[in-house]
Amino acid sequence: MAVYTQVSAEALAAFLTRYDVGELVSAKGIAEGVENSNYLVDTTAARFILTLYEKRVSADDLPFFMALLDHLADKGLPVPPAIKDRGGVEIQELAGRPACLIRFLTGVSVSHPTPAQAHAAARAMADMHMAVADFAPTRANSMGIATWRPLLERMGADMDAIDPGLFARVDAALREVEAAWPATLPVGAIHADLFPDNVLMLGDTVSGLIDFYFACTDVRAYDLAIMHSAWTFDATGRTADAAIGAALLAGYADGAALSAAERAALPLLAQGACIRFLLSRAWDWLHTPADALVMRKDPLAYARRLDWYRTHPGAFA
Repeated sequence: MAVYTQVSAEALAAFLTRYDVGELVSAKGIAEGVENSNYLVDTTAARFILTLYEKRVSADDLPFFMALLDHLADKGLPVPPAIKDRGGVEIQELAGRPACLIRFLTGVSVSHPTPAQAHAAARAMADMHMAVADFAPTRANSMGIATWRPLLERMGADMDAIDPGLFARVDAALREVEAAWPATLPVGAIHADLFPDNVLMLGDTVSGLIDFYFACTDVRAYDLAIMHSAWTFDATGRTADAAIGAALLAGYADGAALSAAERAALPLLAQGACIRFLLSRAWDWLHTPADALVMRKDPLAYARRLDWYRTHPGAFA
């Protein structure tokens, strides 16, 4: 989450009159994340998240995201669907941006998850994958493998301002991943960004899965590989916790079976996950507006994860 677009109290109060949610009490911008503008909104009736969708999220994709959240909520999963206004409309406009008022979920995002919490989160991902077996809408992955090389080449030598030789390192790794990327594994709707800060916990129980704005139709096992790359390492990407990694695999297996082909592909899929987040973080590092209320994330943390996966092929054994 982040704040790029400022919303005045007067504009927000007027916006809320479209809903049966009470009157505005307070609103606070949320700085974490890099994708959209988000506010924590308290009214006389309840608490909500207001999200304004910035350039990386296309308004054309919002119906997919809203349909997916509604589908998962109907299946009993702990996700935050958008609130409908009095006319039954979920997707609005505010401050020149598409906007949604979203149900607030209780819980905290843990910065240092325990194996029990990792197990529960991976089980929740498996439950999500099973719940979308009958979800018909599809969306191409806007940050899928086909986008990585164009993004890499668009940044080019500018990446070396982050770390000398970074462009060449990523280029070489990407060539290997592109040559071996699996084409026949099961696909479905995936979250594609299930980092610890997108999972809300109450103790060892998952109380919320949030931020579905990279959700798409892609390789199911790739979702687990993304999760492994996000949960298993410390913030610097230097240290991997084997107990967390094992808990993720066990938790997922409790809810959804992994085929032998999917498990064999996980090391390569994890390298792809590292390249994807390294590239998007490098782009944001180089292009985040100076006045944006946003926390930039270190691209090199994912460069180190990439190096780790390349030297630990048995990580998913």
